[in-house]
Amino acid sequence: MRSGFGCLVGRPNTGKTTLTNALVGAKIGIISDRPQTTRHAIRGIVHRPDAQLVLVDTPGLHKPRTVLGQRLNDVVRTTLTGVDVVVWCVPANEKLGPGDRFIARELTQLRGASVIVAVTKTDLARPDQVAQQLLATSAQIDAAHFVPLSAKTGAGVDTLLGLLLDGLPTGPALYPEGTLSDEPEKVLVAELIREAALSELNQELPHSVAVTVEEMTPRPNSDLVDIQAVLYVERASQKPILLGRRGERIKSIGTRARVQIEALLGNRIYLDLHVKVLGDWQDDPKKLQRLGF
Repeated sequence: MRSGFGCLVGRPNTGKTTLTNALVGAKIGIISDRPQTTRHAIRGIVHRPDAQLVLVDTPGLHKPRTVLGQRLNDVVRTTLTGVDVVVWCVPANEKLGPGDRFIARELTQLRGASVIVAVTKTDLARPDQVAQQLLATSAQIDAAHFVPLSAKTGAGVDTLLGLLLDGLPTGPALYPEGTLSDEPEKVLVAELIREAALSELNQELPHSVAVTVEEMTPRPNSDLVDIQAVLYVERASQKPILLGRRGERIKSIGTRARVQIEALLGNRIYLDLHVKVLGDWQDDPKKLQRLGF
C-alpha cells in the first residue's frame, strides 16, 4: 500500500482546480476563469486498491498586492514543505512568463519532493505549441516527468495520476474509503456560493467578494437543510452591484448555487443570502481572520 500527499502549483488560472477535480473524479474545488479563484488549500482524496493520494489544490502563486495575496502565497509555500510529489501546472496555450520562471526557481529549491510538470489545456493549443511548451519547461527545471494533458477532455489525466501514485511512499491509508475531501461542509458550501457569484459578476469586483456560511441546520420534520450565508464586499458602492436591480442578481446567484449545494449535500436546501459591507477586508488582518484566512 502506498499513501501520501501531492499538490498542484502554478500561477493563477493555469487549470489547477479543473485538474484536481478530474484526478479526484468529483468536484471538490470551484472553477472560474478569474485569476485567484482558489483561496484555500483544498484537499481531495484519490482512492485505489493499493494506494491513496491526498491531492492539495493550492492558490496561484503571484506577486501580491494585498495582505490576502500574501497569505495565499504563504498557503502555497507551507503546502510545498509537506508533500511527496509536486505537479507544476503550465498552460500549453500561453508562453512562459516571469511568474512561471519564479515558480520554477522555487521548485528547484525543494527538498524531499519529486516534481512533475503538467502542460495543461492542450485542447486549446496546437500540437506544435504543446511541443514548444514541453521544451520550454524542461529548460527551466529538471523534473521527474513531463505530461501534456487536458483536464477538460481527460487526455493525459490517467497518465499523470499513475505517476503521482508511483511517487508516493509506502504507508497505510490516511482516510476512510469513499472520503473525497476533508474540507468542512460549511467551507465547501461557501465556496459554491462564491463560484455562483463569480459566474454572475462577469468582470465586476470578483476579488472583492468573500462568503461565509453563518448557519447550516436540518429543518425539523423535513428533508430540507436551512442555510444562511453572507456575501461580503469592501465598499458600500459594491453592494448594489451584487444585489442587482430589485435583487435580481443575488436571486440568480442563489439559484445557481442551490443546484450545486444540493448535489454536494444530497438534500434539498433553503438558501438565504445576505450582502454586507466589510471595508477593505483584503488588507485587514483581523477581518481576514474573521473570514477564515
